Amino acid sequence: MKDDEDDPFEMVVSGLEVGAIQEDYYPIALVTSRGNVECRYYPVDDAKCGAIYVGGVGGGWDTPAKGLYPQLCEELSGEAIASLRVRFRHPTILAESVLDVLAGISYLESEGIDAVALIGHSFGGAVVIQAAFLSQAVRSIVTLASQSYGAAPASQLAPRCSILLIHGKGDKVLSPSCSKYIYSLSREPKHLILYDGANHGLDEVAEEVHQEVRQWIVDKLKEVLV
Repeated sequence: MKDDEDDPFEMVVSGLEVGAIQEDYYPIALVTSRGNVECRYYPVDDAKCGAIYVGGVGGGWDTPAKGLYPQLCEELSGEAIASLRVRFRHPTILAESVLDVLAGISYLESEGIDAVALIGHSFGGAVVIQAAFLSQAVRSIVTLASQSYGAAPASQLAPRCSILLIHGKGDKVLSPSCSKYIYSLSREPKHLILYDGANHGLDEVAEEVHQEVRQWIVDKLKEVLV
């Protein structure tokens, strides 16, 4: 990312602000030319793999499936995978949100991480697809009840980057046809899971989602380090 007046969608990361540790994470702010990107960093000593988690248009620290994100952040540390939760500066603007994730990837790389997985819910699904297309460090993505708008780059991720798509058949916000469409665009390695009776937040199948996402991230990141 670089600053260029001719391109309104580029960003310079110029600094880092780190707060006092809170339970298992450090609150950090990535200081950029477009404003601070707030994050929660769960470090792991000597980690070579990392995961980034983002929510949807609601902003804040959105997490689907009954607290999926903080649970995974804590658990994956035991698998030598560092985690970074990213809070969008402008959670309704796709291009800005992609820049936020790219800033997060840049930070993980500065921490010595070589392989990254991205996990995004709803609007965040399209964000992680676009970020994966733009960053060679991304080796796998997980979309949870993703929108299809902005997801066209999914067709160009393989074979470098695998994709897991999860959607509830009862989603009243974004139809499961969105994930089916993204799946049709994608090439192997890819996997689609549709859950009966699950709505947009996937709370009804939280335990199943947790197990699927956790295992996928662990398996796919470890594959690239073999």
